[in-house]
Amino acid sequence: MAALGFLLGWIRIVDSPALMALLPVVLLIAAGVMTAKLGWVRQTAVKDLSQLVFYVLTPALLFRTMASVQIAQLDFKPIVIYFAAVGVVFAGTMLVYGFNTLAATRALSHTFSNNVMIGIPLIGLVFGQEGLVILLTLISVHALVLLGSGTVIFELAQARQQSGAGRPQALWRTLGQAVKNSIIHPVPLPIIAGLLFAQTGAKIPAVIEQPLQLLGAALGPMALLLVGITLAYSSIGALVRPALRTASVKILVLPLVFLVIAWALGLTGLPMAVMALAAALPTGANVYMFAQRYEVGQDEVTASIALGTICCLVTLPGMLMLITALQ
Repeated sequence: MAALGFLLGWIRIVDSPALMALLPVVLLIAAGVMTAKLGWVRQTAVKDLSQLVFYVLTPALLFRTMASVQIAQLDFKPIVIYFAAVGVVFAGTMLVYGFNTLAATRALSHTFSNNVMIGIPLIGLVFGQEGLVILLTLISVHALVLLGSGTVIFELAQARQQSGAGRPQALWRTLGQAVKNSIIHPVPLPIIAGLLFAQTGAKIPAVIEQPLQLLGAALGPMALLLVGITLAYSSIGALVRPALRTASVKILVLPLVFLVIAWALGLTGLPMAVMALAAALPTGANVYMFAQRYEVGQDEVTASIALGTICCLVTLPGMLMLITALQ
């Protein structure tokens, strides 16, 4: 009976628009691989394309998204529990691998979900409009919390490594520099600016909003193409094991940790189900942008994003069955 239930749950996902949410991600990564294999994008151009994504497309998307978020209208209880699970997994990763930029890259890979490209259509299919409202509440602060705090961790880890490499400096100066670099940064700065703008009640003028929309819409496809291009120039054979380990933590360990914390704190019903399914999504391509910026773990991140997305075709139906049973 259990096997039959799993099969029916898997068929439910495969024979639905949910698969249509996963396949474009896989196909875009594959298109990036083919582009590189055909020689249309050389390896020397990858970093320049990454800079374009990080400094132009990402800020446009983040500012436009946060510019419509009214903080007073958000229900933060499910979000707090979600980020408690994220904090446990992130801190556990840093403890296992040490306080360095590679560990920070892996920790972000373990905790940053692809909530937009996969999460929105999947949650809409399974839980309807009410579930989408809960997911969009998470999305509204997901980048702010994870990318903002992640930037602080990256900067502190980088400063620590530089100090250990013979460039020591006072702790207060290290912290000050890390905080400064974390704010004057192409990720947190547009998030903060967008939030501040939203609280004024004003709307972005159409002449500005439309270009921001076009730039932001290009972020997801371009980031996934870059994942594929980098994947083509990487030696995946040696990366299968660490990539599968990273993907497993993201799509299996994180949602299970969330479910335990949710149970302990009494979160049930639809909010619990939506957050658990969001935690079970594969790693978002934004993590690759961080790996590129800090020049650490790029190949491992690209492999884990690709493998995690493919594995979710199998794991998401099983996770959905578990979540439904616990509701």
